This record gives sequence, C-alpha cells and structure tokens, in this order.
Amino acid sequence: MTVENAPDTADQADGSGRIVLLTTSHRVAPGLLSWPAWQLLHAADRVLCPDEAHAQLPYLREAGVTVEHVSPDAEHLVEECAGGRTVVVVLSGEGDRRLTDGLARLAGSGRVRMPDLELLPGSYDLPGARLLDLVQVMDRVRRECPWTSQQTHQGLAKYLIEEAYELVEAIEAGDREELREELGDVLLQVVFHARIAQEDAEEPFSIDDVAGGLVEKLIHRHPHIFGDETAETAEDVHAHWNRTKAAEKQRDSVTEGVPVGQPALALAAKLASRVRGGGLEVPLPEGESVGYRLLAMTVRAEAAGTDPEAALRAAARAYRDAILAAEGAGR
Repeated sequence: MTVENAPDTADQADGSGRIVLLTTSHRVAPGLLSWPAWQLLHAADRVLCPDEAHAQLPYLREAGVTVEHVSPDAEHLVEECAGGRTVVVVLSGEGDRRLTDGLARLAGSGRVRMPDLELLPGSYDLPGARLLDLVQVMDRVRRECPWTSQQTHQGLAKYLIEEAYELVEAIEAGDREELREELGDVLLQVVFHARIAQEDAEEPFSIDDVAGGLVEKLIHRHPHIFGDETAETAEDVHAHWNRTKAAEKQRDSVTEGVPVGQPALALAAKLASRVRGGGLEVPLPEGESVGYRLLAMTVRAEAAGTDPEAALRAAARAYRDAILAAEGAGR
C-alpha cells in the first residue's frame, strides 16, 4: 500500500477523517517517541493497538494516552473515522499486513470515501541499530545451538583466518555483494568471540567492552579530530598514530606486536616497515637460499610503497588464469 502524509489536522474538511499508522523501532528504548508522535497520540480521537504486549503501551498510558486493545479490520477503521475523526493504530515492529492490504483494497475499489492515510514513524533506527539485533541473535544461538554452545576461542581461530582471507579476496576482486557478505562473516567472528568471552570465570568481557575500548582508542589516536593537534596530510595523521601507539604500548622493541604467524611476505614487510618507522639502520641478513633473496625483494618493495603480499597474490591469480586457459586449450 502506498501511504502519503496527510495534512496535519484532525478535522478533515470533507468529514472523511484520518487514519494514522504509528510505527516504532524495537531497537530504540520504549517511550522515546518523536514530538509529532506524542502530539498526535494526545490529540487523536481513538488510539488502537492490536498487540496487548506492545512495549510502548505502559509508557503511553503513563503519559495519559488511552489505548484500546483492538485489532481493527480495514472497513471498521474507515467507519471509525466518519465525521472527521482521527484514529491512530500503534503497529508492532512487524507491521500489520492484513490491515494495510485491506486499506489498499478499499482505496482501490472506488466505492468507499477513504480517510486520509498517513504512516508516521514514532521512532527511527539509528546508524548501527542492526548490530543490536546481531548481539541478541548471537546470544540466543550461543545458548540454544548444540554446536555453537560448545565452541571455544581456540576452536574458532581457524575460521577467523579463513574469513579474513575470503574478505581480502572479495576486496581484490571488486565484488561489492561478496564484499558485504564477507564483512558480515568477519563481524560474526568478532561477535562470536566476544560472546564466548562473557562466560570466562576469571576475566569476562562483552561486546560492549570490545566496542568501548575501540572507541577510546580511536579518539585517543586521532587528536587532530578530538583534541588540539593539527594534521594537514595523511602523513601527519600516520605520524600522530605512531607516536600515540608507541606511548600506549611502551614497547622495548619495534618487533613487539608483530605476529610471526602471518604469511611470510607480510611478516617481512611488516618488520621492514617497523624498522623504517623506527629510524633504525639494520643490515639485511645474507644467505644463499631463496628466502634471503625474497626478503631483500620484500624490503625494497615495502620501501617503495608496494604491498608485496598483495603483489604476489595478484601475480598468482594471473598464473592461475593462465593455467585455466592452458587446460581449456588442451580439451
């Protein structure tokens, strides 16, 4: 059904009245409604709510709004608007398809003088609101799923690595739909691990603790936005970040915090970056094996601004395509 905003008046000139379908978000605390919603609720001739367990009802009644537990059909609702009356229907989060379809049929029949129809959002989802749903669903799955309830940080570690690689592949392929899906898979791993962490007997923490720490980190490492520092270029920002990070970590070596379990090219490039960023002069170890030659090439590539890991992956993909072409030609 197409619903248009009606004139903001309870008394329609032709006496046909007004039907307002009031929607609210379950992701916003009940009782936090927009001012137009509160004005409408107090001014309406009748306020109906099909759901007697609707989260908004206690707050509406506390505010002096009389709400009737009624599940009106379209014909009854139209009749209630006779004489220019305004009737508000407080919908559940899922809406009321039966009612809206019925109103659409009546409006399309041409045999009923229809009231003005209005859809009024009483509360809106804020950016990131669906993350609340994700946390809620993850909590239930953790409690009720036989497989999920048995998982540990250690057992899930391999999936996090796999999902990260799949995300990188989606980025490099430029597939937007795949990118969205893989970001979701990585996010699932973060939420999953945080949910498991809640159950730790000695040092529990939740997804809120994870997010709170991240917020603090972002604010602290961006003094040019949240503080008195200035940054005119990306290089200035990078310098701020490194200085702040060094002060936070209090490291004795530039190698601290570099995970040695990452792919070899990425590991070598990260070490080279740390050496260069620390202003150190460290001669490369010498040897005859291919590993030392690869190390030297990696350090030169990193200094030139090239990600050697990404470069080798791109070359490997080209090699894969060549293999596929050769196999196709041989068939």
